[in-house]
Amino acid sequence: MNEIQLLTLLLSAIAGGVIGMVFFGGLWWTVYKGMASRYAALWFTGSLIVRVGVAVAGFYFIGRGDWRRLLACLCGFVLARVVVMRLTGSRLQHPTSSSTGVHHAP
Repeated sequence: MNEIQLLTLLLSAIAGGVIGMVFFGGLWWTVYKGMASRYAALWFTGSLIVRVGVAVAGFYFIGRGDWRRLLACLCGFVLARVVVMRLTGSRLQHPTSSSTGVHHAP
């Protein structure tokens, strides 16, 4: 594998990370805004359509029919999920959950 192919895969992974940040960051923002909205169903439905559309279009244009670029993009996407969960996870914890991970019934 030459340097150009390696650079292409690295850029594909970075682009997948950006797509993932938009997708999962948008999901977090939708939950945050949608739970307080009178039109929660509209928030969630609209967000789903936009987020999936952006993700599919991004994967389509980045992949260009090459499975290696698609795989690199997917790796960046999954890594972005981990990053977004680490950044936003503590803000969405249920108040009755304990630090041991055991959830108590209300």
